[in-house]
Amino acid sequence: MEREKIKTLLENQIISEQVSVKGWVKTRRESKELTFLELNDGSCLKNIQIICDASLKNYEEIKKITTGSALSIQGNLVKSPSQGQDVELRAQTIDVIFLNPESYPLQKKRHTDEFLRMNAHLRPRTNKYGAMLRIRSELSFAVHQFFKSRGFFYIHTPIITGSDCEGAGELFRVTTLKEHASEKADFSKDFFGKEASLTVSGQLSAEMVALSLGDVYTFGPTFRAENSNTSRHAAEFWMIEPEMAFCDLEKDMNMAESFIKYLVDYSLNQLRPDLELFITYVDKELVQRLESVLSHDFVRVTHREAVEILMKSGKTFEYPFSASSDLQSEHERFLTDIHFKRPVIVYDYPKNIKPFYMRVNDNQQTVAAMDILVPKIGELVGGSQREERLDVLKARMTANGINPADYWWYMDSRIYGSVPHSGFGLGFERLLMFVTGITNIRDVIAFPRTPGAIEF
Repeated sequence: MEREKIKTLLENQIISEQVSVKGWVKTRRESKELTFLELNDGSCLKNIQIICDASLKNYEEIKKITTGSALSIQGNLVKSPSQGQDVELRAQTIDVIFLNPESYPLQKKRHTDEFLRMNAHLRPRTNKYGAMLRIRSELSFAVHQFFKSRGFFYIHTPIITGSDCEGAGELFRVTTLKEHASEKADFSKDFFGKEASLTVSGQLSAEMVALSLGDVYTFGPTFRAENSNTSRHAAEFWMIEPEMAFCDLEKDMNMAESFIKYLVDYSLNQLRPDLELFITYVDKELVQRLESVLSHDFVRVTHREAVEILMKSGKTFEYPFSASSDLQSEHERFLTDIHFKRPVIVYDYPKNIKPFYMRVNDNQQTVAAMDILVPKIGELVGGSQREERLDVLKARMTANGINPADYWWYMDSRIYGSVPHSGFGLGFERLLMFVTGITNIRDVIAFPRTPGAIEF
């Protein structure tokens, strides 16, 4: 590609060379004898300046070029006398591929996030969202790189499922029945012969494969029909879910901490050009917070210890808490942002507030579960050692109102070749929020799905 040629020329300090570029106009300005265009092809944050003079055959047309217009340009790459850029392109020919109308919504000014969400089909063209989407792409690659280097196998788990992994019932139903909303709906006549939904997690399927291949992971879309309009929730989001055989909770926590540190390090050292936009304009404390992740071990406290810290804090919280209740966002943020000022792993939760598949500890009161909480975000990772004992698993399912017969295949895995195994789920969008400083999950997804929003 031509942009790779330009990159190679610059790396080899070859400045005078004829090249061709294609892209979209960011800005245009004029002097007495010249027209200056800023062109970007979407590959990076920086524009390239195009110098146009009156010798060009279509110079009068060039003077009418608008923001967002698409051009194809041939010219000489030369050293720039201007500050802030190393090179510029002196145009020899300019072909206008598309001339944007003056009504183009994204003019040269800062637009609010709310305005851009209403124009989600256009917002990738802005600096902020272009940078975010490139970071999202590169971090997706880094996820696969991390697990590949550690011998994991990448598996694809079902998006359409008959299982509710979390038992919360917040599912999007998948059906071909016209009367599906009726109490008389007969799902035995549906496409799959039973009720089906979009998955909330690939974990149960990943467990099945881990008990054969060892260490596996899945990375794909998950769905939750939770009518929530908070800045941290979406109806469609991506989850990274590794599952490891012969693995206890300690190893699970170690792997999750290493994973987060790897992605933060990758962001700081491999994605710095795009990250600089967020460092400069979005969150002035971003670098300090990310570097702190790399320079300190994560704090580890039991759920009971975390509750004791909250009780002794003297702070008044909106939501009550106890030794038998789950932590709310405000509690998580107190632990990470105020008390410890770094990521915290809370483990050994009360069994009555956690799903059936988490291993019951010897005290019979808690389960081998863990959450990783990070500053500004709260929960980033949720994981556990899985219950590998058939009798205990059956009792837990029954206590949670789940019929073990409906999960016969899951029970089989505890009858045939069962071993201790563990895993966790990391919300990819929350990771992106943590890495970029963006505070709303709607702004780290190209086309977010939230209650009442499916326009694009």
